Amino acid sequence: MINHVGQIMLYVSDQDQAVHFWTEKLGFQVLAKEDDGQGMRWIEIAPSKGAKTSIILHNKAFISKMEPELNLGTPSLMFFSDNLDKLHNDLLTDHVTVGEIVAMPTGRVFNFADYEGNYFAIMEKND
Repeated sequence: MINHVGQIMLYVSDQDQAVHFWTEKLGFQVLAKEDDGQGMRWIEIAPSKGAKTSIILHNKAFISKMEPELNLGTPSLMFFSDNLDKLHNDLLTDHVTVGEIVAMPTGRVFNFADYEGNYFAIMEKND
């Protein structure tokens, strides 16, 4: 049985820029870095060291050559926040592209874009 999502593969054009975005703008931590010395490099990031799910940043061009049939599209990710208004304001102050906060039946949500124009969402769930 599957009991949780372990890792999400995110294929990016510039891994260093992606690490900077996720750590400096969103407060994620680098959990691990791997480099086989032959072009295969990945960086594991997560909101905290104890997170059950992490994101693995892969080099899109390298993976495309290695596995041409692999879908390298950006996954649609929904993150949760306990303080949506503060996070929204912090991202705006940090010049991150963010959408308006919208009320949904399950809670308030807004989207944001990374440096490569990939959009993700953050929700403050209703209790």
